[in-house]
Amino acid sequence: MMLGVWSADPSWIGDFVKGQLAYAMVILSFLGGVHWGVALLSSALPDASTRKALLWGVTPSLIAWCATLFSGFGFAVMMAGFIAALQVDKQLYPVYGLPDWMLPLRKQLTTVVVVTLLLTVIGANLRG
Repeated sequence: MMLGVWSADPSWIGDFVKGQLAYAMVILSFLGGVHWGVALLSSALPDASTRKALLWGVTPSLIAWCATLFSGFGFAVMMAGFIAALQVDKQLYPVYGLPDWMLPLRKQLTTVVVVTLLLTVIGANLRG
């Protein structure tokens, strides 16, 4: 969708922007779902860690929902949400005992997502 903002007819930019934001909301919500999955499937997780996982698990979707309240500023809310999710994952993934490859992958994906969202905003403002 970011490419559409930069290459499509300017009359379509608004649709690409909405689509990009909606997709980012779904992905951010999914990142919270990972924590719910761990909490529900790990019987070895201490009760305090399970509570943290369940509480944090709903937070990314709430951040995503808040992004809908801020129009154009919603992209900044989403970028902050992805960065915050990565910071929390850095703390909680080791507690969960997730594979070592998960955090480097999360870092790479967060970088791609934040850059894509930023380029979408820049493209929409330059071409719109």
